[in-house]
Amino acid sequence: QVQLVESGGGLVQTGGSLRLSCAASGRSFSSYAMGWFRQAPEKEREFVVSIDWDGSRTIYVDAVKGRFTISRDNFKNTVYLQMNSLKPEDTAVYYCAKSKSRFVSGSTSMSDYDYWGQGTQVTVSS
Repeated sequence: QVQLVESGGGLVQTGGSLRLSCAASGRSFSSYAMGWFRQAPEKEREFVVSIDWDGSRTIYVDAVKGRFTISRDNFKNTVYLQMNSLKPEDTAVYYCAKSKSRFVSGSTSMSDYDYWGQGTQVTVSS
């Protein structure tokens, strides 16, 4: 069993930065890819980024390339999302999730994940 807890969300102005953290419990964290999704009000949850089991490869949605950076520390059982140059379009609840796969190639859809955090709110004001 895996539990995921997100933190680090908040309110920032356009162009600002936030770093989200996802703390995981469970023995299998270091063996699987991890991902971040986001969901804006009245919209579908969408894929943002994933990172493979050892952090060697990542996949970013086009909307955040060059602005967001995912990383992981398997010794601390934690995955991070550094968000720079934030835009109002980034406003959403951000969710951390554990993939069923070890690799990012199989970790780009909601159905690829089996454990989810509760989410943390990110609001970007214009």
